[in-house]
Amino acid sequence: MSPSNLNFELKGTKLTMERPHRWRLRHHPVCRRGKKVMIIILDGWGEQIPDDFNSINVAPTPTMDALKKTAPDRWRLVRAHGLSVGLPSDEDMGNSEVGHNALGAGRIFTQGAGLVDQALATGKLYEGAGFKYISSAFAQNTLHLMGLLSDGGVHSRLDQLLLLMKGCAERGAKRIRVHILLDGRDVAPGSAPKYIDILEKEFVDIRNMGCDACIASGGGRMAVTMDRYENDWGVVKIGWDAQVRGEAPHKFATAMEALKNLKEANPKLDDQYFPPFVIVGPDGNAEGPILDNDAVVSFNFRADRMVMAAKAFDLEEFDKFDRGVMPKIKYAGMLQYDADIELPKHYLVTPPLIEKTSGEYLVHNYVKSWACSETVKFGHVTFVWNGNRSGMFSSSLEKYVEIPSNKGIPFNDNPEMKAIAIAEKARDALLSGKFDHVRVNIANGDMVGHTGDFKATISACEAVDRAVKIMLDAVEEVKGIFLITADHGNAEDMVKRNAKTGEPILNSAGEPEVLTSHTCNPVPCIIGGPGLPKGVKFRTDLPNAGLANVAATFINFHGFEAPWDYEPTLIEYKED
Repeated sequence: MSPSNLNFELKGTKLTMERPHRWRLRHHPVCRRGKKVMIIILDGWGEQIPDDFNSINVAPTPTMDALKKTAPDRWRLVRAHGLSVGLPSDEDMGNSEVGHNALGAGRIFTQGAGLVDQALATGKLYEGAGFKYISSAFAQNTLHLMGLLSDGGVHSRLDQLLLLMKGCAERGAKRIRVHILLDGRDVAPGSAPKYIDILEKEFVDIRNMGCDACIASGGGRMAVTMDRYENDWGVVKIGWDAQVRGEAPHKFATAMEALKNLKEANPKLDDQYFPPFVIVGPDGNAEGPILDNDAVVSFNFRADRMVMAAKAFDLEEFDKFDRGVMPKIKYAGMLQYDADIELPKHYLVTPPLIEKTSGEYLVHNYVKSWACSETVKFGHVTFVWNGNRSGMFSSSLEKYVEIPSNKGIPFNDNPEMKAIAIAEKARDALLSGKFDHVRVNIANGDMVGHTGDFKATISACEAVDRAVKIMLDAVEEVKGIFLITADHGNAEDMVKRNAKTGEPILNSAGEPEVLTSHTCNPVPCIIGGPGLPKGVKFRTDLPNAGLANVAATFINFHGFEAPWDYEPTLIEYKED
């Protein structure tokens, strides 16, 4: 394809038809131009002790097993957590957002949690335009804080919420209402009472500062507010009704009473699936509906599960559900969740600016790309991969395919999800000959692993393996190259473990404690295919390589040297 018929598009602006010199990539000898490259991201597929609590180990996965056994010099582990993906410390588990940022950008950027930590520690959060915007409501109106009540560090952190509350009270907030979303997914199931107790104790100190503070509403993250990629707007509406209108099917005097009564009514209820509830006063009225002139802050730093709620709170034109009488509020996010559409318009902490991603480089070097996942991960393999930017870099060189996830069906009731459908679409895209770069996210290991259902997660891993086989057969047929990796761990460990011995931690009944969260385990990186020269193997001088090293690697497979500022490639090439 010549420059004359290219139409580059970035943020709606047409770029010059000529390829800018700064985007040109030099030839790399490992591959000639035009090789077909398949990138497969197995979401939540890490490496752990191969015991009976490792779903990947227990599941029949002949395709993945064969890759590990038959080509050990083309199979290695990479880091997918902590500092390797821009998180504050190596005790922080990885997640899909930071993982896909690193995979797509080829560099490590300080991510949400670390940015918020810095802004709170230095006080810069309180000096910015976003804070000044919401603080104008402090003297006469209510400050509402809405987000995930958890110390999991994936979407939010409890210590950041407590510091923010204190900082707001010190700076004039007279009334604070917190709308809590229960976790049990990135943290232990049943741990919600612990976090509520910590929050309630903090309220005592806040009240001593002259600020009336309490919980106003709540519900589980998977049932209330925190849907993503427009999978189910009903989840956001349920949250809206509780938070804004003070309306919910369940009303209690305290959050602890809500947890106790709802759990008694349904002993199998997990934190993440708690129905919405509203806290009411002695008069039976809601303690904290969102009213005109109030300020509202979404305190989650991670974007994907806040974008939909942010649209409901921030957009004037909105048709996803009936908001009723829309209160005139001052709304801000902890960060800006989508820079392309400037959502929200106001935010407390500036997010990382991620430019010059691999997708952008491929477009400028005329590599035709195709990306696909099902709804629950579609944004990760497109928007997040591209540095948190909506849309495509070039509609003539890229195609994105979203396969709708099943609505209303728990993931453990349908562990196959859309793995096979994605694989078949990817196969067809590769065999069509229209695309040089085909990438997919297979979500099962993560989404089913989060349920804590060990049997279902085994089935999920089996489905993933079958999907991989379909795609690798297509790579074989076109004599292409594949790269398989993951964004973080999850399915490989379904129990909490003793940090020293690795043995499962038992509960009072002598049973292993279930683990539903991501992990800090490394993830595999596997390369192969008939198009990969025999002289290619993994380097041995990068023992601490992480996900950010993957981009330079697949750029090499497309026949180019990676940009100078990318993390080093994982491969070396010695011609025979």
